[in-house]
Amino acid sequence: MARAIRRYVEDGGFLFAMCTATETLAIALAAEGVDVAVRSSATAEDLPDASFAGQQETYLNIHGYENIIENCRKCFASLFTNRAISYRQHQGFGQFDVYLSITVQKMVRSDSSSSGVLFSIDTESGFEDAVFITGAWGLGENVVQGAVNPDEYYVFKPTLKEGKRPIVGKKVGSKEIKMIYDNDPSTDEPVKNIDTTEDEQKNYVINDDEILKLANWACIIEDHYGKGMDIEWAKDGDGVNVGTGELFIVQARPETVHSQASKGVMETYKLLEKGDVIVEGLAVGTKIGQGVAHCIDDVKDIHTFKKGEVLVTDMTDPDWEPIMKIAGAIITNRGGRTCHAAIISRELGIPCVIGTGDGSKKIKTGQEITASSAEGETGYVYDGLLKFEIEKTDLGNMPATKTKIMMNLAIPEKAFAECQIPNDGVGLAREEFIINSHIGLHPLALVNYEELKASSDPDKQEIVKLIDAKTGDCPPFRLQE
Repeated sequence: MARAIRRYVEDGGFLFAMCTATETLAIALAAEGVDVAVRSSATAEDLPDASFAGQQETYLNIHGYENIIENCRKCFASLFTNRAISYRQHQGFGQFDVYLSITVQKMVRSDSSSSGVLFSIDTESGFEDAVFITGAWGLGENVVQGAVNPDEYYVFKPTLKEGKRPIVGKKVGSKEIKMIYDNDPSTDEPVKNIDTTEDEQKNYVINDDEILKLANWACIIEDHYGKGMDIEWAKDGDGVNVGTGELFIVQARPETVHSQASKGVMETYKLLEKGDVIVEGLAVGTKIGQGVAHCIDDVKDIHTFKKGEVLVTDMTDPDWEPIMKIAGAIITNRGGRTCHAAIISRELGIPCVIGTGDGSKKIKTGQEITASSAEGETGYVYDGLLKFEIEKTDLGNMPATKTKIMMNLAIPEKAFAECQIPNDGVGLAREEFIINSHIGLHPLALVNYEELKASSDPDKQEIVKLIDAKTGDCPPFRLQE
């Protein structure tokens, strides 16, 4: 039935209101040879409690009048994909209660630069004083769908608003592919993925000034809407050979998880026993889930999935959502904290470990496993069904104490979450733990970087490689300034 409806719309049988202005725009864009994106905007999209992330189609690098009109029809028809119908059913929307319009936008040439997603709050803890930015080379579809492990950046908002440069975290992602234009007339798709170079993989996609500009824009957008926001950004080429080199915001919508969460009760998941770690990746959420693993390589096989099983796959897109909502946990090979699998698993409240690299190879279908996102920034997948407990604390009924309750700070990744527990400040910062667990390098190695680099000692060269991997395009000597 869904396929028949889509075909009816795509073939022109459905007389949608293609207004004169839209046709005039399509003709003008075609005459100018402008490349455009055809994107959906539905009445129920981007609500505070339902993101509808990726439910309707987007078409990139579209040229010519006929192609623009054709892709507008396909965009309308995507209102009736199986995944969109399933999502509306799950969210309690009537199938004919969601209306859809289309925007035709001039492309930002991020195919020759970079793009990504940013949140005006921390996606995992809900900490409201940090901007979280992800980015990768090429068009942003790969970041949104989780096809790449992107770079990550954190900026502290209070001191940013004071005019300072508070970039408190940077992490280089592997970024193994990038999506670019494919203008070969013999191919069906207007975009394609290619492998990135070694230099692209080890370097950041934006510099510090651009990180701070995006963070400032996030604060402005958040202040305007009065809530945490989920924002997409893109850079318009290199400014020399392609485009202007400028940054653009291409979409903004409400954050859908922490805005709906109760602030009065804190749930803490704790493992009561340890097991053998099969794989590890990025933790999404703070929960623990377990069950029988079900490895699925292709979305056409999702009908074999059973409720309560742990979904193990390469990456997800909206076509996977009918089984994601019944999974005991979700594990992917690829993706960052702002990818589709991460956003939907948070929305559904399902534990998720993303970016494991080879989880679908190391985990076998039928194997009993436990997925833990409750141990900090890193998510672990253990062999076996490990015992765990859930501790619930009513923060509103905590008794006042005569003694000030101070915190020991030793794991930076937990600071955003634990600072929200009632406390009277930080009593002790364990600097040696922070250096060991977070930086992973002795301070003297950074100070003496040039000396180590000049050495022929194999052990010292290994340290140099580690420093280069940690610092990316920020030379260690800048840390001394």
